[in-house]
Amino acid sequence: MPRVHAYTDDALGDHDAVGLVAALAAGHVSIPEVVEAAIARTEQVAPTLNALAAESFDRARAEAVDPRGGWFAGVPTFLKDNVDLAGVPTMQGAYAFEPRPAKADGDFARMYLATGLLPIGKTQLSEYGFSASAEHPRLGAVRSPWSTSHTAGASSAGTAALVAAGAVPLAHGNDGGGSIRIPAAVNGLVGLKPTRGRLPQDRALRQMPVRIVSDGVLTRSVRDSAAFLREAERVYRDLRLAPVGDVRGAGRARRSVAVVTDGIGVTASPEVTELTRATAELVESLGHRVEWIEQPIPASFKDDFLLYWSSFASVITATGRMEHGRSWDATRLDPFTRGLDHHCRRHLRRLPGATARLRRSRRIADDLHERYDVLLTPTLALQTPEVGWLDPEQGFDTVMARLLEWVAYTPLQNATGAPAISLPLATTEAGLPQGMMFAAGHGGEAMLLELAYELEEARPWPLLRDA
Repeated sequence: MPRVHAYTDDALGDHDAVGLVAALAAGHVSIPEVVEAAIARTEQVAPTLNALAAESFDRARAEAVDPRGGWFAGVPTFLKDNVDLAGVPTMQGAYAFEPRPAKADGDFARMYLATGLLPIGKTQLSEYGFSASAEHPRLGAVRSPWSTSHTAGASSAGTAALVAAGAVPLAHGNDGGGSIRIPAAVNGLVGLKPTRGRLPQDRALRQMPVRIVSDGVLTRSVRDSAAFLREAERVYRDLRLAPVGDVRGAGRARRSVAVVTDGIGVTASPEVTELTRATAELVESLGHRVEWIEQPIPASFKDDFLLYWSSFASVITATGRMEHGRSWDATRLDPFTRGLDHHCRRHLRRLPGATARLRRSRRIADDLHERYDVLLTPTLALQTPEVGWLDPEQGFDTVMARLLEWVAYTPLQNATGAPAISLPLATTEAGLPQGMMFAAGHGGEAMLLELAYELEEARPWPLLRDA
């Protein structure tokens, strides 16, 4: 398999973000050196991976000389190209309008940058984040650095590809149906979708009838994910949620863990089922109580989530000219977005009921986590597909059927608002990462991080350079 990475003996080395903070504090490297290394690595791998939506290298070089404060001060990063970063266009992975630089940082970006993280650009996503594979007819496919013939997932595909390839230690993603966890699973990364409301969001996401999207980061280590939540919480705190705090290692409590391999209307492939079984055995060997259960999600959930998801395509199609002016051209939307719009309009009468049921779906999580601390599933039902399997030009019905076959576990936590983390605990016979997902009840990020630390220590995952 053709693999691509940028790890080398430069200022970044193979540090994760926490290690890089320590190296900067010790004076082993300087912020300008680190930023130049990240830019050079990005220029090396981004064209092959098709992962970069926009660069802000000159701005990063200027900020490296006089960096803002924060615990992560000077650590290079990316923002996903569906949040606003002042002076850089927000293109949403689309080709349907002419780009205009954002006038100001969005609400999430302000919090993100207040931790000290230093952006060197924005990463590519599937059009408006709708597909689980970023394969745009005009912009091309985002490819996995583990195998450039395979998809990097989506929608946070560009972020995952660049973090896995070593360009930066961590970067922003967001998750409306699995879009942090899916690319984490595909690219051998840690991907934590926080509890609804844990982090601030841009206004458009806050106004959703059911707030299915959560922002976060993709990382190569559990401690980076934990450190980011700790530092974000020092900038922004939702008082309705118990604090995550400073989680630095495995917990002592032994947990009750429910295991499910049946997805929403599908069953995981034999190989993925076996890898999940091996993960459950690892969890049990560490002293946790493991029990296999039936899928708790009702059969109606899949259609309800799809209809609600497709309603955003209809809103975008209807309001695009109002948002972007004369440059807006809906015919330049990719066929999958247009197919979602058609699906919504065809079933519009069902949308109020579907939305109401999704609002009530939190009860599923609450009931489940009254009995079990953690739910373990595979992150995805099938092995990572090759580029082209989810090409939107194949037709909406074909692509949607394949997506529903592959993405069979992650949407539940988007509807319920509960947290979930994908960990790179498994590898397929083809040598590709296969993520395993752990979910908890509302506000349960600290417990998930404690378990993740324990599993990382018990079964360390390799960097791409060492695989």
